Amino acid sequence: MIRSGKSRAVAVAVVAVAAAALTACSGGQGASGGSADGGPVTITYGMWDQDQKPTMEKIAAAFEKTHPDVDVEIQVTPYKEYFTKLQTSVSGGSAPDVFWMNGPNFQLYASNGVIAPLDDAGIDAADYPDGLIDLYTYDGKLYGAPKDFDTIALWYNKELFDAAGVDYPKAGWTWDDLKAAAAKLTDPAKGQYGIAASQFGQENYYNSIAQAGGEVINADGTKTGYDTPGALAGITLWTDLIEAGSSPTAQQMTDTGPEDMFLSGKVAMFQNGSWTAHTYAENADIADKVDVAPLAAGSAGNQSVIHGLANVANAKSENLDAAKEFAAFASGDEAADIMASAGTVIPAFNGKQQAWVDALPQYDLQVYIDALETAVPYPVSKNTSAWTSIESEILSQVWAGNVTPEAGLKDLAEKMQAALDAEQE
Repeated sequence: MIRSGKSRAVAVAVVAVAAAALTACSGGQGASGGSADGGPVTITYGMWDQDQKPTMEKIAAAFEKTHPDVDVEIQVTPYKEYFTKLQTSVSGGSAPDVFWMNGPNFQLYASNGVIAPLDDAGIDAADYPDGLIDLYTYDGKLYGAPKDFDTIALWYNKELFDAAGVDYPKAGWTWDDLKAAAAKLTDPAKGQYGIAASQFGQENYYNSIAQAGGEVINADGTKTGYDTPGALAGITLWTDLIEAGSSPTAQQMTDTGPEDMFLSGKVAMFQNGSWTAHTYAENADIADKVDVAPLAAGSAGNQSVIHGLANVANAKSENLDAAKEFAAFASGDEAADIMASAGTVIPAFNGKQQAWVDALPQYDLQVYIDALETAVPYPVSKNTSAWTSIESEILSQVWAGNVTPEAGLKDLAEKMQAALDAEQE
């Protein structure tokens, strides 16, 4: 998730990190478990999700037991301000020793020397999903210790399905099944819609583009995929649902958030990430009314986007060795057990996901784990925000019906490619 630990439409702050500014952060590399002179040290840990703070406090306490000369101080900054504050603190030499990183921002920080390689931190790549190791590897070096991961699935309101006499979503569902069910679940007299076709990349169209055999960007982040038939099919799945009246309009979803519509019973189906399971379970209004199923399949399958956060170490930390050790520990075996038992996020450490599934047995959360089999990487490049801003602007016109999907994607492909070309200069 890039909102709440992930982000809704993957709003990515534009981060300009100058290499010269890093010199202000310079300092000695403290010895493992202590400062450069052998005394006790305090390392700071930056994160953005208040809901995960209790879990991270337990992880920090577990680390401190085996590193008695190290204290971990947790700093929480809301996501909307997180990367802006991080940019400022990097430039001023006060960035946290260890901090959360997401895919869209990773390459920018790695390429500017802000974060340190973790190849010598005792991390075994085989302990994590390949997609996450690839996501946090730059120029052949691993810079991020995968902390958690998220995939996407289809949440649905059982009460609305029962009332309409529609079978629940299940494995093997196709796009045609999804559209047929959405039509049957739509009741204009009640202001009820079958699905929310929101303009969310991670939750919606990044998945459907892959399901149609397309891609948002190629594997090395140098070429747009928005000029392919798969991209067009993946976008029109959602705009067709709006045009058919099976989804609220773009304006309606602007006035009232699509997730709010789902939570209030005005929308029967809503694609969302694994990070929402814990939140829905604690929502008394819908906790017992909803369940989750695999995504519907397009012509190429039912692929889900995989994303996850990583713990990274500040390359200019005065206690770099201790910072690297905590980054690795906070993504390791013991930390994964603590995360899984909390049920907030899925640990990235292989073999630890079942505990997360078991934490909320009322939902079929195994679908999120099964999605790993065909998951596709979250689309990123060296400066992701340069083209996601273009993407958001143009697709908002497509969702509103002001521009056809064909014309919008042609424009988007041209402008996105220009941004990608600029990254290579």
